[in-house]
Amino acid sequence: MSLRLSTVILPYRRWHEGTRETWLRAEQLGFHAAYTYDHLSWRTFRDGPWFGAVPTLTAAAAVTERMRLGTLVTSPNFRHPVTLAKELISLDDISGGRVTLGIGAGGTGFDATVLGQESWTPRERADRFAEFVPLLDRLLTEESVSYEGNFYSAHEARNIPGCVQRPRLPFAVAATGPRGLSLAARYGQAWVTTGDPKLYESGTSEQSVQAIRGQAERLADACAAIGRDAAGMDKILLTGFTPDRGRPLESLDAFVDFAGRHRELGFTEIVIHWPVPDSDFAADEKVFERIATEAPAQLGQTGEG
Repeated sequence: MSLRLSTVILPYRRWHEGTRETWLRAEQLGFHAAYTYDHLSWRTFRDGPWFGAVPTLTAAAAVTERMRLGTLVTSPNFRHPVTLAKELISLDDISGGRVTLGIGAGGTGFDATVLGQESWTPRERADRFAEFVPLLDRLLTEESVSYEGNFYSAHEARNIPGCVQRPRLPFAVAATGPRGLSLAARYGQAWVTTGDPKLYESGTSEQSVQAIRGQAERLADACAAIGRDAAGMDKILLTGFTPDRGRPLESLDAFVDFAGRHRELGFTEIVIHWPVPDSDFAADEKVFERIATEAPAQLGQTGEG
């Protein structure tokens, strides 16, 4: 099975102080896609510079030509489907139809309380996500949408002319629980996982592979329940959150071994973090670029786009 290699570029630097060149370099290195996080602030980066995802991706769309662009991931924590749909349609137009929306239920970080609300319980996040995704799907495919839900409403929301990509830009749904996997099966062109967070601190690589295999099997069951073949669905692994942490980026051989083990689980895309000095995502840039340029051939990457 062929495998695409993509990267995620954290929006922690000013555009004209290195970020523009990073997005250009990502395309030059041949990455299938370059994503960014959609947060208002994030973990250890909270007290430093951090820029918005959609403006960053818009700027990236203006300076790149072939590489796909997207979020990993957008969530309901501070987004509303009506306003998000308008931004996504605009971004898809500016990029010439190169946008993928990574979307998840959100977590308990700073984004969860920054608007003044109490942090939602896992059940509340799942309830909101179950309403958010179908409404966003409608907003991106229909010219006018009216809807009254428990959490979100739309009154004659106009989204003309719609997405460049038809019927809409693809969703990459991040999910591990039954309700999220059902949404991925029904609405996702791709599924995203970071592995099992319970294994991050003290688990082993082998335990992580087994846990991810179980997630993929549950996705297949969710697809089968609605008559869909999961084999035709893209499966994306965002690295850096398994017990392996940064070790796969220590050498070309280490990465090929790591990616190969996950390719055997059915993954079609592996996403690696662009190196960030003095952080959990620190890595040797020369090794990183060697992985970008040499690993795809060893893993049988599909073509760009």
